[in-house]
Amino acid sequence: MLEVKVEALLKRKSTSLEGTSILVGVSGGPDSMALLHYLQENKENWGIRLTAAHVDHMFRGEQSLHDALFVKGYCDKHSIPFEMARINVPDIIKRTGKNGQAASREARYDFFGKLMGKYGFTYLALAHHADDQIETILMRLTRGSAGKGRAGIPFMRRFHSGIIIRPFLEATKEELIDYCKRKGIEPRIDPSNEKEIYSRNRFRKTVLPFLKNENPNIHAHFQRYSEDLIIDEEYLEELAAERMVTVMKSREKGKIEIDILAFLGMPMPLQRRGIQLILNYLYEETPDSLGAIHIDQVISLLNRPHPSGSLDLPGGLTVIRSYLQCIFQFGHSEKKPFRIEVWDTGKVALPNGRVILVEASGRPVAGAGPDCTYLAVSQADLPLIIRTRENGDRMSLKGMHGSRKLKDIFIDHKVPVPERESWPVVTDSRGRILWLPGLKKSAFDSSVDSEESVWRLVYSKEPTSGGHMENEK
Repeated sequence: MLEVKVEALLKRKSTSLEGTSILVGVSGGPDSMALLHYLQENKENWGIRLTAAHVDHMFRGEQSLHDALFVKGYCDKHSIPFEMARINVPDIIKRTGKNGQAASREARYDFFGKLMGKYGFTYLALAHHADDQIETILMRLTRGSAGKGRAGIPFMRRFHSGIIIRPFLEATKEELIDYCKRKGIEPRIDPSNEKEIYSRNRFRKTVLPFLKNENPNIHAHFQRYSEDLIIDEEYLEELAAERMVTVMKSREKGKIEIDILAFLGMPMPLQRRGIQLILNYLYEETPDSLGAIHIDQVISLLNRPHPSGSLDLPGGLTVIRSYLQCIFQFGHSEKKPFRIEVWDTGKVALPNGRVILVEASGRPVAGAGPDCTYLAVSQADLPLIIRTRENGDRMSLKGMHGSRKLKDIFIDHKVPVPERESWPVVTDSRGRILWLPGLKKSAFDSSVDSEESVWRLVYSKEPTSGGHMENEK
């Protein structure tokens, strides 16, 4: 019996509705009408404040408007406050390209959220039931969902300023229909529930009857699976979150960078959930097409012997691996080439956020590292040029015969691929590469005791605002 199942579920979940305020999502169908009636019957005993909310998605013209008027009439008859919205979902679909079910759900929940905030309801009560739970779990497993997504519909979850609650989650569809008959409720029937163009309807009409025939108690097994999986996932997610703090090198809106060695040092169950946590953080709205297979692809990318590679995920998220770091970001960050002419001493602020200091020097100091070079004034034809690399760039290295490609130097020093496009290259006016800041000095470096005038160039991490020249005063 429905009432017994609901009371047992609330008791098992240690949840009391007494003294609360409840907004009920009501479509006019048997599920939501049964929920509204059930709460209305217990309103006085539990001391609850009750309001019904209905959304007309405007798919079926006058027919859907009559659904709204039916719900309003019921609420008027039983003195239940009523809120409704007419939202042109077909127009939203036309403008955004979203599928009908997703657009409807978004519009509906947005309306419910506004009411929750406006009136301060404790709960938003929804009429999802045991059949919905089975269908949702099967659909998500079929689609390839990961993590808690496989668990289906939770009994409770946070929503805006309150909590979504589903008191009917252990009751079957048949029990809800029986309740409506016992209470004399004649609900509205949405004909779209019979259309097999919707995957949920196909599961409902084909798979669910088969499972019920195999085991009449299938609902209880699926609900237990859901609850066990949620508990396990929450524990593993907590462990993964603790480890990911040591793995992430940086985190900002739309971008996360991780240390690959630290990540691969985590147990595989935590690796999978660590990737899921990254995706949850970056996606404002998770694409329907995102699934467990994409987590597998990311982990495969991080385990490949090749030091670099990239992966395009749904929704425009790109995963870029370069040596021992991996960057998750939306879209490829565009690296614009730059060219800065230097005619005098001063600071050159670079687009990569670093600085090259150019100053006149007396005598070179031996032993300076790759962040500093000395160039004889007579050997460096002005203006000095600081630019991004170009195809075929080669430089003659200090202390070596011949020349090397800049590409090979970047590879030797394991410079991440995204950074190579904005790495500064210093040449003279004749195009000869004089220095690769922070990496290599050229054969033109004059780090020896000499009476000749020299330029001293220093590459530093001083924060700047972008490529320009600041003359010293």
